[in-house]
Amino acid sequence: MGFVWDDGGRAACGFVGLTGDCVPRAIAIATGVRYRDVYDTLGSQCAKSPRHGVDTETAATFLRERYWNQTIGFDRPFELDDLPMGVVIVHIAKANNRSQHFCTMVDRIIHDTWDPSDDDDYLVKSYWTSASVTYEQASLNERKNASSVSEELTQSEFEKILDRLRKLDRTASNSSSTEGEKHNALRMMQSLMLRHNLSRDDIEEEGNVDNVLFTRIACPVNGRRACNWEKSLATYVTQYIFPTTQWFVATKGFRTLFWFYGPRADVQNAIALFREMLLTIATSAQLQFRGHTRGSGASYAEGYVQGLPRSAAASESRPEQIMSERALIRARTLTLHSAASHWLDFECNIQLRKTGGSGRDRFDEAAASRGRLHGSNHEIVVPSAQLRIGTKRGLGGPTR
Repeated sequence: MGFVWDDGGRAACGFVGLTGDCVPRAIAIATGVRYRDVYDTLGSQCAKSPRHGVDTETAATFLRERYWNQTIGFDRPFELDDLPMGVVIVHIAKANNRSQHFCTMVDRIIHDTWDPSDDDDYLVKSYWTSASVTYEQASLNERKNASSVSEELTQSEFEKILDRLRKLDRTASNSSSTEGEKHNALRMMQSLMLRHNLSRDDIEEEGNVDNVLFTRIACPVNGRRACNWEKSLATYVTQYIFPTTQWFVATKGFRTLFWFYGPRADVQNAIALFREMLLTIATSAQLQFRGHTRGSGASYAEGYVQGLPRSAAASESRPEQIMSERALIRARTLTLHSAASHWLDFECNIQLRKTGGSGRDRFDEAAASRGRLHGSNHEIVVPSAQLRIGTKRGLGGPTR
């Protein structure tokens, strides 16, 4: 199953902040209509902001008026191979119509900000197709570039606009400002907010994360139970390498899925690093102990993760400026974590909970020590003879 990250042109049209915009996003991707136009039309039809969701009937009316044909899905499982080729808008939901979602498929490849096909609980309520709509990458680029120059805002330009609004806000609330200065500041603030679809919530300092693009991506591993060392590796990647990202684990069929979520670029990089290190550690354990899921192999893998280099904690002897910078970075990271968790709940209807572990199978301290050595040096030395628990040459383990 394929997946392409696509916000439908939302950022290019100057929209920021967290939102439940799956309906305008899916329609903009499928029809090629500019996101802002879809957003405004749906908003006027349902008499409320699409920022907080659009009812199904409003979306269906919008599509019928543009000659899209609706097909009832009869609550069958959401399997991409069961849906038509071409451009398809799919309405899916979980049991009892919980967690409803709209997404667009192009030749059975999902175009969205996250991949709902990784969730087995979704059922197809209905889908829309149009004989007159074709999709090519060139037309996608055309759609995304159709906005005027003033609307094609880069991240840097967003920052400039938000900074300008904050300065105007300070002028308007400053008791030293004249009445004329306050009036002009408020007028300019109103003009900028209307032009770029911003609200006062968007200009609050609070780490300035409302214009961050979030996503979640799954990394599947073999087996229904995740190994302790695999969880430790995910924690290492998110805590020490890409601290703006977070992770959780779930199962799908007979596979375990490690979900990484947070800012899009960081999540993509975290996934790539996690996969590379996962393969490196598992391969090394396999070469030395004929496995990585239990016994000496799992102990070695745990030790390898424990031995990986950590960033040194700031000590009291460090200059005050460095301590202050670390505090600011930590504060922004926590703000991003909170925003990403809110996005996960608001956009994907996922509320996380902690669960207890089930313990390990036959821990081999000698194998773990070798793993810590290899992890600290990121260098693997494979012995000429096979050593594992259960052999007479075991590394400190019991003989059988």
